[in-house]
This record gives sequence, structure tokens and C-alpha cells, in this order.
Amino acid sequence: MITIHHLHNSRSHRILWLMEELGLPYAVKHYERHERLFAPPDYQRLHGLGKSPTITDGDRVIAESGAIIEYVIEVHGSGRLRPPVGSDDWVRYLQWMHMIEGSVTLPFILGIYVGMLGEAGKPLHPRVHGEIDKHFGFMESEMAGRDFVVGDDLTGADIQATFIVESASLQGLLGDRPALLRYLSLMQQRPAYRRALEKGGSHDLDSLRPGLAKAE
Repeated sequence: MITIHHLHNSRSHRILWLMEELGLPYAVKHYERHERLFAPPDYQRLHGLGKSPTITDGDRVIAESGAIIEYVIEVHGSGRLRPPVGSDDWVRYLQWMHMIEGSVTLPFILGIYVGMLGEAGKPLHPRVHGEIDKHFGFMESEMAGRDFVVGDDLTGADIQATFIVESASLQGLLGDRPALLRYLSLMQQRPAYRRALEKGGSHDLDSLRPGLAKAE
């Protein structure tokens, strides 16, 4: 059985949600953050990167959201929650699965760190916010008129994408992006999403972040 090592207020909510959507059995081991922000030492010992999410499946220890989602879908989900391999939808699915952490999240996190620098970070604001606007603008245009990232039903790409859309919403970045706001509401209303919250506890991402630097 898969064990989800669930760090409070983290990306590991994605994996709880995934398991609920697939209806697979799993165990949850809960971890509280150390000094409010960091994974505790026993969590960091699970995997060399010490990051959330991490799962164990027998002797396998697997980290990285996208890798975990793909692993669970293929090994335990019989390919459910992904389009047929080789289809046009599968190509879009793959791009979104890797785009979220590989491209969209980086400028978002940089904006938070630059904001923590105060005056010293101001020279970087235009560049960082330009990248944030570009990435979320792309997502907004791609999601216009869509309920899901791919096709007419939920896939792993939606589970991957929702976390960063939630985070952006909490930072006030979606006020002029109605397609993403609508999409986020649809995802948060899903019964499996709500069950994952019950299993994992509160999901107060805003409590972890001091906020993005304001663009000048």
C-alpha cells in the first residue's frame, strides 16, 4: 500500500486528492512544519531532497509531484486520469504536467523571495513580475472556455495545476483572470478534493508565505 508522507500545508495535498479521485487505498503519515516553514528533520530523512510530496510504496521512495502523479496513474491506476498515449490530448497533458513545476512555479517562488529582500530586491521586480504575468497569462488564455486542462474530464494535469493556481489566487494574482478563477472553483468543489482536505487537514497556504514583491 502507498503511504503518503503528508507535510501540513504543502504540495502533498495533490497526492491525497489523486488517490481519492482514483479510489485507491492508501495510508497517511502526518508531519507538522518545523519553525512554521520547513519540513521537520524526520521528513527530510525520507529522501535526499527532503521535499514534499514524498510517498513510499514498498521499498520505493518517490519524490516530486509530477513523478508521483505519473507513477500512481500508471502503476496503480491502470492509466486512468490520463489521455490515451500518443493522442493529441496526451501531448497537451504531458506539457501541462511538466510546465507547472518546470516553468510556472519558478517565477512565482522567485517573486516571494525577492519580496523578502525588501529594497534590495526592487531591481529584480520588473523581470520577475514580467515572467509571472507571462506564465499566468498563458494559462488564462489556454483555460478560457475549458473546465479541465485536457478534454472533458479530470486528469493528472488538473491535479498538478490546481496547487499553483490556488497559490496565485491567495497572492491576489488572479483578479483579472476569470478563466483561472472559474477553473479553481470547479476543482475545489470536487468531492474527492474535499475528501483529501478532510484526510490531510487544513490547507492554509497563505499562512506560509510573506507575499510577492509588488511590481514597480
